[in-house]
Amino acid sequence: MGVLRVALLTLCCVGAPAAQALGVLDAYDLALRNDPTFQAAIEERAAGEEQRIIGRAGLLPSLSWNYNNSRNESEVTQADVSKDRDYRSYASTLTLQQPLLDYEAYARLRQGAAQALFADERFRSKSQELAVRLLGAYSQALLAQERIELSRAQKRAYAERLQLNQRLLQGGEGTRTDLLETKARLSLAQAEEIEALDVQDVALRDLQAIVGQPLQIEELDPLVRQFDIQPLQPNRFESWRDLAIAHNPELASEQHALSIAEYEVERKRAGHFPKVSLYASSRQTRSDSESTYNQKYDTNSVGVQVSLPLFAGGSVSASTRQAARQLSQAQFELDAKTASTLTELRKQFNLNTSGAARISAYEMAVESATALVTATQKSVRGGERVNLDVLDAEQQLFSARRDLADARHAYLLARIQLKYYAGLLDDRDLQALAGYFQPVG
Repeated sequence: MGVLRVALLTLCCVGAPAAQALGVLDAYDLALRNDPTFQAAIEERAAGEEQRIIGRAGLLPSLSWNYNNSRNESEVTQADVSKDRDYRSYASTLTLQQPLLDYEAYARLRQGAAQALFADERFRSKSQELAVRLLGAYSQALLAQERIELSRAQKRAYAERLQLNQRLLQGGEGTRTDLLETKARLSLAQAEEIEALDVQDVALRDLQAIVGQPLQIEELDPLVRQFDIQPLQPNRFESWRDLAIAHNPELASEQHALSIAEYEVERKRAGHFPKVSLYASSRQTRSDSESTYNQKYDTNSVGVQVSLPLFAGGSVSASTRQAARQLSQAQFELDAKTASTLTELRKQFNLNTSGAARISAYEMAVESATALVTATQKSVRGGERVNLDVLDAEQQLFSARRDLADARHAYLLARIQLKYYAGLLDDRDLQALAGYFQPVG
């Protein structure tokens, strides 16, 4: 029985699930299902699609039915003779109407189509933005973890240095100044670790909100140690600018917003235009009025109805002017959005083109700073340098490592943001990006 129990325990331990790794692509799949911002975008798009039907409805036939059934009590006086009447009346009217000439309905049709296109482009923007937000939170959590590890390594180095300072001070070879300098650097490293822990906590919470499940930092795939940076194609900013103007979904949605505003002006102007419609009605009444008391009518009518607005207190003119101002506002907003988008595009283009050089420079800086720490420590033992020189060299090393981590994560984020601002971000870019992360265990 004892052997069997051990065997069962062993099987349970082997079969126990390990921490579930969450790669970038896995996180994106979860985000598509769980991110509330993206789910809101889905509903926004579905609502926008209904604008096509709403806009088209004004040009299609409309059918309505009106019915009333009343009990009436009246007193009729004729030649000084009064007579009470207590009777029921009813009226039933079925009306079919087909617009023949209605410029307002036509403008509403075009406006509805523009509103649907606006919703489509907004959804495309939100879809691409989801990948950017996901990578930003994912990368920020990993970067915070690297800073935590660097701060802890820095603390260990300073702690060892502090022990050495204490031994030298006790042996009469060191100074109290050296001890205080090292203690100050150790305290700063502790503060940096606390700050990095706070940043990581916020980043993980952001990522959890996007993917819809709790996460631990150990579940995320870290960056590979060495990754190849592919040359940027196309390599001219002018080409990327043309792509952004043609494909950026935010700019496209602003263009449709401008069209919506244009058709709103036309819709308001239509308040001065006549409307012509064809109608057919069937009306059945009984005692519908005092003059038709105890009379029943069954009337069918077909005809043309013309409506010509003459004066509405100036509301039509004021509404038209208001819509024209809103059109000018939409044009300025499009210009502002275009300028800000191209500025961000240029920023991400520069980060991509300089990314390889920056990462290479920081890698060389780390190598040089590592060698400098070793050389400075030897010089201190030879009496050529002092404790502060060692502390400065170690601080330079950890700063270089931190800057290298920042540059690596910033490059990947710039790579995906460049595609986002150009309006070209798709699944293939995410798959290529996932290759820069090392799958967990």
